[in-house]
Amino acid sequence: MLNTLNQFRLISFLEGLSYITLLFIAMPLKYFAHDPIAVKIVGMGHGILFTLFIIFLAQSMKKHQWKTLFSMKLFIASLLPFGTFFMDKKLKAYRVVA
Repeated sequence: MLNTLNQFRLISFLEGLSYITLLFIAMPLKYFAHDPIAVKIVGMGHGILFTLFIIFLAQSMKKHQWKTLFSMKLFIASLLPFGTFFMDKKLKAYRVVA
């Protein structure tokens, strides 16, 4: 069974992966191959994963008593391509300390 931190890390990874897929695969297909279906499918999945990311971020923040600044950094990282992967290193370090 996954604890709250590992659940958050998993959702964070999947959300980051869906964002990269949306930006670098689905969007080029839409604009260069004139095939918008990939954006519709990947975009819906990314939207669901982003919503779950926010929910799990709030749960983890509450359970692990993260500072607001740390949580804001995690949120901002989720808006940047590859940001969630960068912040995962900080979450791994947090797990070792906690």
